[in-house]
Amino acid sequence: MGIFHFLNVKHGDCSIIEHPNGHVTVIDVCNARHQTPFNELADYLARADGNALKGDFGQKDHPVNPIEYMKGRNIKNIFRFINTHPDMDHLDGIKDLFEAFTVWNFWSTDNTCGKDFGDNSPYREEDWDHYVSLRDGTLQGGPTGLKLHSGARGQYYNVGEDGTPGGDGIHVLAPTPELISAANDSGDHNDCSYAILYRSNAGRILVMGDAHDKTMEHVLAHHAADVKDIDLLVAPHHGRHSDRDFEFLNWMRPKLTFFGNAPSEHLAYGPWNSRELPIITNNQAGSLIVDTNGTSMHVYATNGAFARSRNSGAQWSAAHGGWYLGVIVPFERSAAE
Repeated sequence: MGIFHFLNVKHGDCSIIEHPNGHVTVIDVCNARHQTPFNELADYLARADGNALKGDFGQKDHPVNPIEYMKGRNIKNIFRFINTHPDMDHLDGIKDLFEAFTVWNFWSTDNTCGKDFGDNSPYREEDWDHYVSLRDGTLQGGPTGLKLHSGARGQYYNVGEDGTPGGDGIHVLAPTPELISAANDSGDHNDCSYAILYRSNAGRILVMGDAHDKTMEHVLAHHAADVKDIDLLVAPHHGRHSDRDFEFLNWMRPKLTFFGNAPSEHLAYGPWNSRELPIITNNQAGSLIVDTNGTSMHVYATNGAFARSRNSGAQWSAAHGGWYLGVIVPFERSAAE
C-alpha cells in the first residue's frame, strides 16, 4: 500500500512512507528508544477516543515510539532512511532504530556539523556518534550511504528497475553543494536540509526538514512547477515562526499542511490563516496517516476526539490505525507537469 505517516514524536520529526512495492522510507526520527514505553493498543485507543480538553487536544503529551509504531505496522526492514539535516530532534533514537530494523540505504549530506548538546540535554551522545559513523561511512557493515543533491535521479528512488521514470516516487529538490557549503561555513545547518517531494497517483507530498529561506529560494527558482499548488505540505521547522519569509505559501498554496509539536506561541498560524490555508497539528490529531492509493489522498488521525470534531461520522480504520478525517483531492495538473 502507498501510505504516508506523520508521527506524533514530541518536538521532533518522523515521517514514514510505505510504498506499494513493499519498500519503506523513513524521513528523520525522534523518540525512538528501546526503553521508551509505548501504550498497549487498547489503552492507547481508550485515551485517544476520550473527551478532549477544550481548545487543546493534548496529544503532544502522548508521543508514539517510531520503533513500536513500525512493528505494529508489521514493518520488517527500512529500505531507505533519510536524515534531512543534523539536528538532534531529527536524530533522537537513531541508534536504537538501526538496531531494531535492517536499514539498506542511508541518505545524509556532506555537512561538517559537530555535537551541539551538553550533559543536561535530553539527547544521547550514542545517537550522535551513531549518526556520525553513518554520515562519514565508518560504520562497519552499515547501510549504503548516499549524499544526493537537487535534481538527483537514480534507480529505486525515482527510476524503476527497467530504467523508466517512477521508482518509489522520491524526488530531491534540495540541497545543492552551494547550500551545504554555506551551511558549513555559517554553522547553521537548516539550509542544508533535504527537500523531498513524494509523488503518488493521489497527489504530491512535500517534506522539507528545517529548510529555511535560502532553500526555499532554490526550490522556487529551480523546481517551481513541482511545488506549485502542492497537495500536502509537512511544514518546515515543524511549523515554527523561525524568523522566516512565508512568501513561498503564495506559490505552494498547500491544500493541507501538517504542523509538528511546539509551544503554540512559537507556531506560525498567522501566515497560513491569513491565506486561508488549512492546518492540522500533531497536538490535535496525534499521528496522521495518509492513504495515497487511488486518485485522491484519504487522511486519518489517531486521536478519535479530534477526528469527530472535524467529521462527526468519523470511523475507525484498523487497516490505517486511525479515524477517518477526510479526503484531499489533488490539484489538476497539465500533462507537462
